[in-house]
Amino acid sequence: MSGQGERHRLTARGIGGKIANTLRLAVKELRSIRADPILVALILYTFTVAIYAVATGAKTEAENMAIAVVDEDRSALSRRLRDAFLPPLFKTPVEIGADEIDAAMDAGRFVFVLVIPPRFEADLLAGRNPELQVNVDATAMTQAGNGAVYAQNILTNEIIAFLQRREGSAALPVNVVVRAMFNPNLTSAWFTSVMQVINNVTILTVILTGAALIREREHGTVEHLLVMPVTPVEIMLAKILANGLVIVVAASLSLIFVVEGLLAVPIAGSIPLFLAGALLYQFSVAALGILIATFSTSMAQFGLLAIPVLIGLNLLSGSTTPMESMPEWLQYVMQLSPTTHFVAFSQAVLYRGAGIGIVMSQMLALAAIGVVYFAVSLGRFRKAIFNAG
Repeated sequence: MSGQGERHRLTARGIGGKIANTLRLAVKELRSIRADPILVALILYTFTVAIYAVATGAKTEAENMAIAVVDEDRSALSRRLRDAFLPPLFKTPVEIGADEIDAAMDAGRFVFVLVIPPRFEADLLAGRNPELQVNVDATAMTQAGNGAVYAQNILTNEIIAFLQRREGSAALPVNVVVRAMFNPNLTSAWFTSVMQVINNVTILTVILTGAALIREREHGTVEHLLVMPVTPVEIMLAKILANGLVIVVAASLSLIFVVEGLLAVPIAGSIPLFLAGALLYQFSVAALGILIATFSTSMAQFGLLAIPVLIGLNLLSGSTTPMESMPEWLQYVMQLSPTTHFVAFSQAVLYRGAGIGIVMSQMLALAAIGVVYFAVSLGRFRKAIFNAG
């Protein structure tokens, strides 16, 4: 019995020693981050100015769209249609001639040109079903898509109202009411600000953890690690813990002070639950950053390898375009990426106020993918660093 108790004490002491080593190495990583003013400035910029700039500058909703009108009818209805396009959706309509359409659109002066043909009002009242032409500059893709819907609705509503008042026809038998859930005004800043926080979490986690390993190589401190009584697992966990902690804290402060405070975007769900999912996510993407760093001998090489990986992860995660719009085979492939599950998790929690019961599947997926990524990275880390040493 005494021998068994001694083995238990040695095991406990070994586990305690590993935890202590990991924490000491993590503190060393935090000190190295604090001692690098450029890195600290990058973190502050990424979760403050970068979030605000993207949310306020990269709007996707239709706003202040330039429109011209070619009025060949000169009727009360044509004037009504022209005057229906009002700010802030549209700029004040500019009347031009039919011969000016091509030159004006080639020069990019207008996103829309409405052409009202001769005798439009008379043909409409006579039941001849006349046509209206709306020319759209599709190079302004977002405004063209959203604005075309707005323009069609405006024209339809104005024509129906004109006919009802002129002929005394009955109102439409069905009134369709559209309710926009989770973003009533369809404000793009509500979406882009939160998604930018998530994308920046991915980018900085990969960069910080990878840079931490590259920094060890460039400063020659890898040799110090090789002679210390530490294991590769302890070194990797320390780097993941330290850099992940910095990113999670920065992301939480950004959500509270920049997204909620400065941009006035309501966070529907629990921030602590989001942070719990973010910690699981950190585990996998930080391991990915270390994996990329093991194939690099300098920061320049690391950057060249990391850039295409980060672009693919962010563009195909569902944060920029819906997963449903991607090819079906690609949707299955992206299930192997932690970013896909983290974006779905974050949108459910932060936008829709989902509880842990709803997002448990995403959290389990993040944990499982994190274990696989860590195991692969650990194998490569041992081979590239310790065996080489």
